[in-house]
Amino acid sequence: MSLSSVVLEKYDPSWPEKFEIEKAQLLVAAGQWNYGNVEHVGSTSIEGMIAKPIIDIMFGVKSLEDSKLAIDALVKAGYDYWPYKADLMHWFCKPSDAFRTHHLHLIPFESDLWKERIKFRDKLRENNKLANDYANLKRELASKYREDREAYTQEKWPFIQKVLQHSQS
Repeated sequence: MSLSSVVLEKYDPSWPEKFEIEKAQLLVAAGQWNYGNVEHVGSTSIEGMIAKPIIDIMFGVKSLEDSKLAIDALVKAGYDYWPYKADLMHWFCKPSDAFRTHHLHLIPFESDLWKERIKFRDKLRENNKLANDYANLKRELASKYREDREAYTQEKWPFIQKVLQHSQS
């Protein structure tokens, strides 16, 4: 994966519709491997949140092993596959690594990772103060790590962990 610039944009009300369009296309291309739900996650799924303009999609699968054949089907459907965190998910971007409009995460349905991502999204949707704190952190990190998307992502993790831990009590 290349290091790409981190550019945040104001919330775009078309993001949920873009997710729904892509979800329908994914179910045509790889629906036989879908197990559970297909979810809009990440900052584009939170109304009002600034975000990199990339739709994050979590596609439930029975297991990583059972969904390996989905990789070829999704590559044929226009996704680039990357063995990123391959022990947790099958990860794709579209249309290319250099220019991304979508990230696709094939994740075992109801796994710990699945549950964490849903819980974090839902906490930000429910709590405006939390969402504002996260948006402020994102602005700060985007300024600091403008040319290092991986560092930007990694530096958000302590905030995410804190939200997830706090919500367990």
